[in-house]
Amino acid sequence: MKRTLIIALSATLAMLSSTDGMAQSDHKAYDNIIDIHLTPGAPRRQNGCFTDMGSWMGFTLPEKNKPTAGFCGPFSIYHRNWYARSLVSIEGATTAADNYRPGEITMSLRKGTTDINESLQFVDARTALLTIRGVNASTVLTADSVSKKMSLRVDGQQVIIGNKGGEAVVLTFPPYVSLRQHGHNYKATTVLGHYEINVAISLVEQDTELTIVQSAVAGLLACPTPALQASSDRWQGYFNRVIRKDMPTEYNRVAAKSIVTLISNWRAQRGAVYHDGIVPSHAVNYFVGCWAWDCWRFSAAMASFFPELAKDNIRVMFDYQQPDGMVIDCIYPDASENNSRDSKPPLAAWAVNEIFEHNADTAFVAEMYPKLLKYHKWWYEKRDHDRNGICEFGSVDGTLEAAAWESGMDNAIRFDGTQMLRNADDAYSTNQESVDLNAYLAMEYTLLKKFADVLGVEFNLPDRRQGIADYFFDSTDGYFYDRRLDADRTFVREAGCEGYIPFWANIATKQQFEKARRLLDDPKKFSTYIPFPTIAADNPKYDANGYWRGPIWLDQTYYGIKAYRNYGLSKNADAYTRQVFERLKGLTADAPIHENYDTHTGATLQASHFSWSASCLLMLYNDYGKK
Repeated sequence: MKRTLIIALSATLAMLSSTDGMAQSDHKAYDNIIDIHLTPGAPRRQNGCFTDMGSWMGFTLPEKNKPTAGFCGPFSIYHRNWYARSLVSIEGATTAADNYRPGEITMSLRKGTTDINESLQFVDARTALLTIRGVNASTVLTADSVSKKMSLRVDGQQVIIGNKGGEAVVLTFPPYVSLRQHGHNYKATTVLGHYEINVAISLVEQDTELTIVQSAVAGLLACPTPALQASSDRWQGYFNRVIRKDMPTEYNRVAAKSIVTLISNWRAQRGAVYHDGIVPSHAVNYFVGCWAWDCWRFSAAMASFFPELAKDNIRVMFDYQQPDGMVIDCIYPDASENNSRDSKPPLAAWAVNEIFEHNADTAFVAEMYPKLLKYHKWWYEKRDHDRNGICEFGSVDGTLEAAAWESGMDNAIRFDGTQMLRNADDAYSTNQESVDLNAYLAMEYTLLKKFADVLGVEFNLPDRRQGIADYFFDSTDGYFYDRRLDADRTFVREAGCEGYIPFWANIATKQQFEKARRLLDDPKKFSTYIPFPTIAADNPKYDANGYWRGPIWLDQTYYGIKAYRNYGLSKNADAYTRQVFERLKGLTADAPIHENYDTHTGATLQASHFSWSASCLLMLYNDYGKK
């Protein structure tokens, strides 16, 4: 696993922390930030866990009606299995209380008349440090229900529990703990006089990593305080950069939860994923890879508080840039699962610009510029069927399924009845020029020109921006639509979220925005209980739980709200933001952030612990109250 990101982290955050950071909210003040109670053996459901530093393992808190005498897990995020009900449990103890704060989980236990307190923090991508205070000579540590599918052996001060997939968890105890094997388990007892025990819990992917872990953990257990302080300082650094003193407490909690969600979905490089990246959700079994337009959003949101990871999260997708310039849809640690049938909407330059705007990193712009330029050209070479300078979504294999995936809006109503057209052996377009795609490309052109100026290099791309907004604007309806590749260039009159992307991309006129407000301000269409659904709410095909055929996706809601801010209506943008923060179910309480939401009720839908929703909430938070 890569170490450069982790080594650089403390220095980066120290540089980013503002001088008045200590006056801002303490990250430890956010008790029970997200409900992660789940005892292994309970009915399987989407549930998040406490994980940090890009680790591929996580821990949960026990359910009150299914208690354990220790933190639950660890859970293998890659293999989707539990190593134990609780790998370090205190014999004879009962749980009194627990808490999940950003960067740490804690638990209070009671054994007879003795109070025992536990805390768990990650010190790097491999290792979490468990600290147990209040132990005495009668304290016995053991595992609660080690998985029978795992091998277990005791070697010196280590318990090594193996997984058939080559993964293993290693428990390392300090020298003052007596450790022995006990059947398919272990027993550890303390030596008299030690009130506190530190136990290192490490996840290794192969046997060769055991010696690396042994060396690193020996120093950690000998002197744990610096590592624990660094973990706390790192989290405080995130909060110093994000949390605003002028915001309501509930809104600060939304920002805190968004940070926690993004960091929980950070995964260290593994297998064929060559940089650290952010997955859409660690709580869902099929989200163990990285998706292109997801990554662009994550990086844009993280630019303000974790630029080094934001940069790697862009690199992770460009590691697989094809010779013709295409950036493929998604990548996995097992490269055989990669999807190269389609790309995703071109938002990478926007993400790079967000990073540049926050830290003026010209070196990163120089690194990415030729790759972005090649990707921009690819769209016009492979996705412009009639060579008129206006592109269509499409696919490599000629299927409409992959073309819809390329749009990011898999089952959107606008693609009902769409057909595929062949451009080349490896390139097909829909018979539909899409307004959002061409708005993104127009914005990308502007940013590429900006990057060329920053770098002092020649810029000679043809400027295709002129007339794009007018071309897609239907003056009869006063709204932006896709257009069919037929003789009349017929508008696809299904008023959807793609129609307000030109306002987010700032390529539309003020007059066009004023005309579009007839739809945007209509509570039966887009100004709904939660604003800006994926299709106008009065569309006959509207489906409240129809994925891209009705529900709220927070990226699209962010685009709609940002449109008002772009065109001078900040008070309207703030009012819509308040609707989002105050009406999404559980958002200001302990519910996880979800993939999408019901337009009319704010009820949660689809995947939980969702990164792009968290990213867009964070960007809405950052914009709130600004002109």
